[in-house]
Amino acid sequence: MLNLFKILLAFATAALIVGTGTVAGLFWHFSHGLPDHKQLADYQPAISSRLYASDGRLLAEYAREKRVFVPVAAMPKRVLEAFVAAEDQRFFSHPGVDFIGVLRAVVANVANPGKRPEGASGLTQQVAKNFLLSNQATLARKIREAILAFRIEETYSKERILELYLNEIYLGSGNYGVAQAAINYFDRSLDELTLSEIAYLAALPKAPNRYNIARNEKEAYARRDYVLGRMLDDGYITQAEMQQAKAEKLQYRRRGNTEVVQADFFAEEVRRNLMAAYGEKGLYEGGLTVSTTLDPAIQAVADNALREGLITYDRRHGWRGPYAKIPDMSVWEEEFARIAQRRPLGGPSTWQLAVVSKVEPQAVQIVGLPSSDGGGGEGTVPFAEMTWAAPTLAEQRTGAPPRSPKDVVNVGDVIVVEKVEKPSGQNAKPYAPRTYGLRQVPNVEGGVVVMDTQTGRVLAMSGGWSYARSQFNRAVQAARQPGSSFKPFVYLAAMDNGFTPASIVLDAPFSYDPGYGQPVWTPKNYGGDYLGPTTVRRGLELSRNLMTVRMAQQIGMKKVVEVAKEFGVVDQMGAYLPMALGAGETTLLRMTMAYAMLANGALEITPSLVDRVQDRNGKTVYRHEPRACRGCGEQAGGNKPAAPEIVDSRKPFHDPASVYQVVHMMLGVTTRGTAGRLAALGRPIAGKTGTTNDARDNWFLGSTPDITIGIYIGFDEPKTLGHGNLETGGGNAAPIYEAMAKEIFKGKAPTPFRIPPGLRMVKFTYEGGTIDEVFKPGTEPGSEGFNQTLLDGSGPWSGIDPGGPQQAGGGRRPGLSGTGETY
Repeated sequence: MLNLFKILLAFATAALIVGTGTVAGLFWHFSHGLPDHKQLADYQPAISSRLYASDGRLLAEYAREKRVFVPVAAMPKRVLEAFVAAEDQRFFSHPGVDFIGVLRAVVANVANPGKRPEGASGLTQQVAKNFLLSNQATLARKIREAILAFRIEETYSKERILELYLNEIYLGSGNYGVAQAAINYFDRSLDELTLSEIAYLAALPKAPNRYNIARNEKEAYARRDYVLGRMLDDGYITQAEMQQAKAEKLQYRRRGNTEVVQADFFAEEVRRNLMAAYGEKGLYEGGLTVSTTLDPAIQAVADNALREGLITYDRRHGWRGPYAKIPDMSVWEEEFARIAQRRPLGGPSTWQLAVVSKVEPQAVQIVGLPSSDGGGGEGTVPFAEMTWAAPTLAEQRTGAPPRSPKDVVNVGDVIVVEKVEKPSGQNAKPYAPRTYGLRQVPNVEGGVVVMDTQTGRVLAMSGGWSYARSQFNRAVQAARQPGSSFKPFVYLAAMDNGFTPASIVLDAPFSYDPGYGQPVWTPKNYGGDYLGPTTVRRGLELSRNLMTVRMAQQIGMKKVVEVAKEFGVVDQMGAYLPMALGAGETTLLRMTMAYAMLANGALEITPSLVDRVQDRNGKTVYRHEPRACRGCGEQAGGNKPAAPEIVDSRKPFHDPASVYQVVHMMLGVTTRGTAGRLAALGRPIAGKTGTTNDARDNWFLGSTPDITIGIYIGFDEPKTLGHGNLETGGGNAAPIYEAMAKEIFKGKAPTPFRIPPGLRMVKFTYEGGTIDEVFKPGTEPGSEGFNQTLLDGSGPWSGIDPGGPQQAGGGRRPGLSGTGETY
């Protein structure tokens, strides 16, 4: 017996030695090439980056994984207890691997060979797997996982391991981390959760989809109750608490709709800029907090005004036909659903699609409308709401007006409609309920930029009719010819080189031979007329092409190019005479910036859509404000705090006197010139219209000392906007500015432009009336430097009496009177 015991002891000892050696060998083998577990010390989970408007409302959110990081110290103790009870009850006592749990899992798997194998990975092992290893289910991975778990436990506290686990774990429905899941499942923060809700979240890691309360209620409750039972067994809760939690019905509450500002074009431009600055990982995982320059109220005004302007233009140019057609009305519902899904309608929220079911002599019956208001999805479009729909012809012309609904639509046509209360007109009688007007999605496009004149902050940006229809941003991505809106920079070069607003330039036929076998260039004024000898001021107010090219030829195009580059209109531009009329290409954002720098006295600005960027820890990593703040953040002495002072150290990069002379002339554009309709606004606006050859592009840019607004209208595939005085910057773009200005400036007193010191203001009688004109010292009437000469293209004509007889081309020469006053 003794010998048998010795033999068994020897075998046991040998087996122990072999087993220990085998385990040691396996550990030695699989320890090579393991990831460094110390990198967990610098763990930074992927967190959503958020963009906020200037009023603090959410603008956009970017993330690969929806997650809110919460430090373990800020988590309720009961959350920690629930997950430990559900996933690893001996977590606080084992060294990284729960050997008892492993043995139990082995026994269970051997005893139940047909069932799904049980796992035995504790929380630390799951941290090792989720952070450092793959999900590959192999014995080798399990051994590596165990080795890493031991190392992690040696390096980090149990609380740190729990923090890593609870912020990284996937809990279904796209939610990563327990805090994000609490918000999206129950619309609550962690400290607001009930015990029942906490237990449910702790039940999810095992099989998030299987235990989804919305899809598998029975299994979800069973798993929640299991977790509650484990918490009772481990002493975390009492019997009464468990019973109360089991009796509670889980209320699956989707996250409340966060008030989000709609500014898709603006948000996408910010996203592109952030991607360029911080990379894809920085944006989608870095947890950036981005304070943008967006003013939601101004953005709404810009969107509405642009859409209304595009609609007004489009209706004026007729009906292009239905949105789609359904040939077989017996299956109209199926076809209509497919059309609505394949071609979703973008634009105003009040617009919707419908199907023509019947064409009557004076109305059209439609179906497919929302039936929530009791109308059964049916409605009526009276002919009075269709009379605008003359057929569109070539060159944006229109055919004969329709005489009845059958001239416009047919049964089976899918059309765009909008509910209307009554016809246009003050005394019109209201329509019957469920009456609709015929609408049409414009095929013309446009853009709007609203910028702070002094700082370059972009307050609003609209890049087209609808972001849903096209993500191409016409405000920043469309390179177009600015046309006559470029002229202020030609006039600025002229002011730098001896011209004054009172100088006389001949408005008459002009030809230019570029040489080298090129054809002779013969520009014309819009409308083809001539004014003869005309003041520079009147030339800008009325946007006279021939006067502009004469001045550009006189001073030299190289100087014009220098001014254009200086103000950021272009980076490169050929010094060719046609460029004086805006033949080069630029963007609306650049033009708006250039006009803002004219209006602020040539103080340099950089267009910015972002005020500040903070990293995940709240540290400011970017700040746009170019000015310094004196006294900000300082403790004021005594009982009376000192007000902080914004210090602007910028110096004008161009002669402020020349700049103001141009701005002063641009004020005449909006009172007596091509945008004279804006005079009704009753405030100083330095603006300029722009219309390119064949009316392919329409522009208007206008500045006050506070806000500069740029507007562009045109087709994505350039073609004429039509013929007539309305198809100009003054006819299409300026009305959009007017609509915006009425809302933006409502209730605000007009702000005058600052006049640089030293300028002389003199009463001046010219073609448009008598005004106070601006002169540089020594060039005003009565001074030796005053020389009102006539420029005819070949050289100045001097010695002509300012008040003399009429000149060829019509009109009297302007006169000068009064005394000068220095500003």
